[in-house]
Amino acid sequence: MIWLPPSAFVSPEFLIRAATERWELTGAASLRRRVFVEEQRLFTGHDRDEIDQLALPLVAISTLAAEPAEVVGTVRIHEPSPGIWWGSRLAVAEDHRRVGRLGAELIRLAVSTATGRGAREFHAHVQIQNVPLFRRLHWQVIDEVMLHDAPHAHMLASLSHYPPIPDPAIGWSARASARRR
Repeated sequence: MIWLPPSAFVSPEFLIRAATERWELTGAASLRRRVFVEEQRLFTGHDRDEIDQLALPLVAISTLAAEPAEVVGTVRIHEPSPGIWWGSRLAVAEDHRRVGRLGAELIRLAVSTATGRGAREFHAHVQIQNVPLFRRLHWQVIDEVMLHDAPHAHMLASLSHYPPIPDPAIGWSARASARRR
């Protein structure tokens, strides 16, 4: 038997869906804390704010033997005014970033969910290093802003590229597509 450290295994399949169970919500909050507080140091203590009370959390869940195992990606969406939606706090666990598509799948679920709920616009403040990903996914830069002492781009999604999803809790499964480091 060959022993591999836990970080060497990356699930070949992921569930992309709205967080509905307590463990999914807890996992999303924990992941956000690891990424935005511990790793990026954008916040001190926690990254929660008033938007969390309104937002719909979406998650990417790794599987083990075809069963949901761990939240490895998350984003939240909310509608501050009718038809105007925002996505924020997109995070993928460090050891799953090499999967190469979890961020894109979460963005697709976020915008398609909002489209299914009547979105006329979908916005996000995107960290500068992530702008190329969003551009590939049919987003455009509207402005550049500083948030939490870090440069961000205010971006707008092209909704025509995101078919409506009526029930994000159903979601879908995505296969891993490992990319080079």
